[in-house]
Amino acid sequence: MLREQAMSVAFDGSPLNAMQSSHTHTQLPVLSGQELSQEIKSFISGVDTLQGRKLSVREHARCAVRLLRSVPACRGAVLEHLRGVYDEHVSVFLHHLETEGNGSSGLSSNLEDIIQEVHGVLSEFIRLNPRAWAPLVSSWAVDLLGQLSSKHAGRRVAPHSSSLNELLQLWMSCAATRSLMEAYSQCLAAMLAWCPDACVDALLDTSVQHSPHFDWVVAHIGSAFPGTIISRVLACGLKDFCSHGTKDQGLLVNGVDKGSRVPKIGSVVGILGHLAAHHSDSIRKELLRMFQESLSPSSPMSPTSSSTSWEGSPQLRRAAVPFLLQLAAMSPNLFGAVSAELVDLLRPPILLQLHSLLQGIPREELDNMLSLAVHLICQSPSGGARVLRFLADTATPASVIISGPTPSPHEGVREGCDSLLQMLLLHLHKLVYNRSDGADGHPHHSASPQPPMVIPFLEELQTHVGELCAETLRLERKRHLWLHQLLCLLSVYGGPSVATEALCQLLTQARNPEELALAWQLHNTLSSCMAGLIPAAVAHCVAQIHTHTLGPRQLRQLLLNLATVIQSQDEDRRGTPDAQSTMAVQMGSAVSVHLHDFSPLLLHGDPAVSHAAVRLLSASPLPRAATPAHLLLLSRAAVAHFFFALRRRGEVGKDGGQAAEAVSCSVALLSRFAAYSPFTLKAVLQQLVEGVLHKGNAGLFGGQIADMSGAPVPSQSGSPDLGASLLDINCRFGTTVNFSGSVWSVFHAGVIGKGLKMRTASPQPDPSGVTLNIQTLLTVVVQCCSSSGLNGSRPPADPDEPPPINAEAAKVVAVTLVENVCPDVANGELSWPPEEHARTTVERDIHIRRCFEAHPALFTLLQVVAAGRPALCYCSALLRGLLATLLAHWEASREASSTDSPWHLRASCLLVFCMGEGQLLPPVLANVHEAFSHLAPFEVRLLLLAVWEYVRANGPMPQKFVFNPDKGLFCRDFSRDGDVARYVSPIHSVLHKNIDRLGHLCWRFQL
Repeated sequence: MLREQAMSVAFDGSPLNAMQSSHTHTQLPVLSGQELSQEIKSFISGVDTLQGRKLSVREHARCAVRLLRSVPACRGAVLEHLRGVYDEHVSVFLHHLETEGNGSSGLSSNLEDIIQEVHGVLSEFIRLNPRAWAPLVSSWAVDLLGQLSSKHAGRRVAPHSSSLNELLQLWMSCAATRSLMEAYSQCLAAMLAWCPDACVDALLDTSVQHSPHFDWVVAHIGSAFPGTIISRVLACGLKDFCSHGTKDQGLLVNGVDKGSRVPKIGSVVGILGHLAAHHSDSIRKELLRMFQESLSPSSPMSPTSSSTSWEGSPQLRRAAVPFLLQLAAMSPNLFGAVSAELVDLLRPPILLQLHSLLQGIPREELDNMLSLAVHLICQSPSGGARVLRFLADTATPASVIISGPTPSPHEGVREGCDSLLQMLLLHLHKLVYNRSDGADGHPHHSASPQPPMVIPFLEELQTHVGELCAETLRLERKRHLWLHQLLCLLSVYGGPSVATEALCQLLTQARNPEELALAWQLHNTLSSCMAGLIPAAVAHCVAQIHTHTLGPRQLRQLLLNLATVIQSQDEDRRGTPDAQSTMAVQMGSAVSVHLHDFSPLLLHGDPAVSHAAVRLLSASPLPRAATPAHLLLLSRAAVAHFFFALRRRGEVGKDGGQAAEAVSCSVALLSRFAAYSPFTLKAVLQQLVEGVLHKGNAGLFGGQIADMSGAPVPSQSGSPDLGASLLDINCRFGTTVNFSGSVWSVFHAGVIGKGLKMRTASPQPDPSGVTLNIQTLLTVVVQCCSSSGLNGSRPPADPDEPPPINAEAAKVVAVTLVENVCPDVANGELSWPPEEHARTTVERDIHIRRCFEAHPALFTLLQVVAAGRPALCYCSALLRGLLATLLAHWEASREASSTDSPWHLRASCLLVFCMGEGQLLPPVLANVHEAFSHLAPFEVRLLLLAVWEYVRANGPMPQKFVFNPDKGLFCRDFSRDGDVARYVSPIHSVLHKNIDRLGHLCWRFQL
């Protein structure tokens, strides 16, 4: 009786009305009170009260369904009983899959109609009275789904929990789990308008208990209701996070749960992680919206707003930022979805609001938030460069000189970013230097060393090394110190490749000593933990040169910076006792290995690059060992650059300070390179002589372009076109005159004065420029020939006295002169024939005279050869040919004075002077050139003839010279050559005849 009264009381509520409406709609028979009592007894005992037998599973389930329809007060017990029915159906379903592969037969089909009937009853209840049934059914359905998923996760046919698509296909093919999923979806759709949090809370609680086996449910529900699930999951997670945060102040640092203070946040992360595959844009928008709403000023809730909305709670608004930080720390995917736009969102107004919000947070919690933010930045897989630029821009103090278009940030905001940046650098320092690396430290400790830890922030910055170096070189207040420290950490983390790239970028982009000092500092920091950095950096620079990666301006700056570093080597040696450990010495050694790679830059089309290259090569040491091919390549490039620098200096004129410096560096390079080895000395001197005689360089030294015969080629630019054709003239001439029957043929050769012999005056070079170029040529040749290391003798005692010319070097110049001026001369033609026999070599002698006329620098080279006795002996053929043509000229001359033939007079004087300097003539004959300008042409011929006769009688043989160790020179003893008096008689006759003009020179010709 009491039970019936209790049951009758339960019928008075709204569930009964709903049930009655349902019965009216479906026309189901209404059970009497006695029948209901029997059904209840049968349901509780599991025995048929009429027949006294035990109910089968199907009969017991149908009894529960009848009670659910008729007595809603029994819903708790009925739903609890139905858990076993659903479990039984799932077990049978999986068993049939494992044994027969067919889950739709046998007992499964008998229970399937019960499940369909239960689903229909629950669906009807939810539709008619959602407020009463939807919360209950949703909790029951999602909890049962979690239990079933976890219980049967180990079955053989159940896929792994990570295979969401296969799991979803398996469970949705089962009638029981599909019915539960549909029921929960109906409840969620019904509760969206008035109480979505309860349904989402049940989902979160179940996800916490049964994850990861429950993930397929989350994926399906999230795909069906993406917008609702995302927003409500975040809201529920925030409420749970806030409630736990009030009890345990503090955040999860580095993703570690201390004491399980936030049990639901892991489920939130899991749900959003599943949805991110297809709804990342919605998640990103919702996360950013939550961040912005938490910072905006709070407003009173409108009457239409939800009572569960977190925006109206100040406590939840304050906890939103820590909550989002924690979400990002636990899910890199969520952080990556918002990090890119978050940086653009942090404008000064937003930063100010964030600063105001953080001021109300306790100090310990604020420190935890900063630590978590630092951890997030370090673990950020993308956008690290933008985050770094934002922090550096915001933390940099406002310049007092340069004011940007945007206002400087608030001082509190700037200090906060400064602290965050300092913490970031400190944290990166700990991560970089404490990460496990089996290759370093204890290489034999373990057979399989643990791989080093990956830092995503630094991984991404490795692709921005160039930009980071450019920002560092701006030298802005504290900014360049932060970036330089980060650059050092990035180099240590990335290893030799990144360190090499960073050092190369600094060497390429530095524009002054202050900026170049950053490269020194980087090397000093890395040298203790990284060997061979400088050689690797130089090799990387050479690779960039070969691939033409650098533009002309960058290439020039790189070469100048390398030269600056090497030139500081002397200062380092004076300031530090161990010079081998300095960057300058290492840079010099590394560059010397690649001189053959830098040498082509001497001929670069940009004069600035060429000048920088010669500065580098002239400052760098020469390699200890090099192949002949590399040495020959370098010598050719250096000599070609020398003439290029001379031409460039002549073009720019007095304003060419850089061109003059390039010439000086080129001279220094040739001198050092010639002193490297006998091979390089010979190569440099040969190419210098060949370059002087090259037609393209003739104008540099006051010469003219000569043809194959040695005659100067006239310029055709000013020749008038006479319009005459000898072919036409001879055609007409042949028709007017008849020479038939004669063996002679007559041709018209043109009119005298109008033929091809007309020459135009070629432009004369600047005399001062020619003199300067000849002096420069003389300087470089003398320096190359006077290296004390090749003379085999000690340097002179007087420091002001120039070092002696190396005889072997002078011989190289002499032989090269003969080979280029007169290639058909044999090396053994040293002796001189009688003067009357000179007519047999007239053509060759004329060619030699024309070469000397076209190239005035030949006399300068002869003077160098004469100073390196006995090298002038090897120029015997040139001297004989030139002297023969001069004798012929003076014999044929009918001028009153020798000064009327200025070139021949100068050539005669220089020839005799060189022969006297080279000791081919005794002093009394070597002085005759002093009287040439005071004599008539035939008298000059008499004196030159005396010179010829002496040389013919006393041949220019190198064997007549003896080395003098005191002077370090070869000298000739003329006393062994016989009496010189008979060669001096013509000189005395000429002196007596011109005593009025030559009296002051008589003492020069005393025996």
